[in-house]
Order: sequence, then structure tokens, then C-alpha cells
Amino acid sequence: MGEFRRAYGAASWHLLLLLGCFAVTGWIALRLAGEPMAGRMLAWFVGAAIAHDLVLFPAYASVDRALGAARGRGGVPSVLNHVRVPALGAGLLLLVYLPGILGLGDGTYLSATGMAPRARFGQWLTVSAVLFAPSALLYAARRLSRRGR
Repeated sequence: MGEFRRAYGAASWHLLLLLGCFAVTGWIALRLAGEPMAGRMLAWFVGAAIAHDLVLFPAYASVDRALGAARGRGGVPSVLNHVRVPALGAGLLLLVYLPGILGLGDGTYLSATGMAPRARFGQWLTVSAVLFAPSALLYAARRLSRRGR
């Protein structure tokens, strides 16, 4: 077993898990191959991968690095996780609901729900503020409690 681990570079369960993931991915690819929208889905998937790897990842890695440089020193609590967690929530909401936030997809939304679409940008900003507010209050409380000591 030690020889397999040395040759493969990880435990045997890792290889089994990876093969299972490839099997599920292959099954999904076969199911989608007959779909009339398969080409469009593939184009969106490739576009999303390129947009993430070439645009989004460098952007949020740079912001994270800048926040890491501004890390608390001398007993001051770090702001890093107080920004990371709500930013992750707001970013995921933006990514998932972007067409609704921008008021796009009028015909699709109307045919799917029977309701007129409306831009939800204000609602997204409100939810984002609700995510950031407790984090900011917790950070302020931590700083004040450290200052009192």
C-alpha cells in the first residue's frame, strides 16, 4: 500500500473518489449529448470557466492579498475574515441571481412564472448589507474589547 501511495501521490480512496467523479461526469455528459441545447450549455460552461480563471480568480485573489496585507497587527483583530465571509455570500448571490438583479431575461421569466420581471438590484444590495452589517458589528466589538484590555 505504501508503494501505491508513493507512486500515485495520494491514498487509494482518493483514486476511487476521483474515478467515481469521472463516472458521474461521463454519465451527465452522455445524458446531455442528445439535448438540443447541449452546444449552448457547453459554450456557457467553457465561457464560465474562462471568465473565472482569467478574470474573477485574479480579481478576488488580489483583493484577498490586499486584505491580508492590511491584517491586524499588535493584538488588533484581523479584518480579513470579517470581509471574506459576507463578500462570499454577496458574490454567490450575485452570481446565481445576476439576470434577475439586472432585470434581464424578460421573456423567459414571464413564460416560466407568469409574472412580469423587475430588477432586483436594490434587494441584492439590501441582502448584501444585511450580510456585512453583523460582520462589521462583530469586528467593532472585537476591536473595542481588545482596546479595553
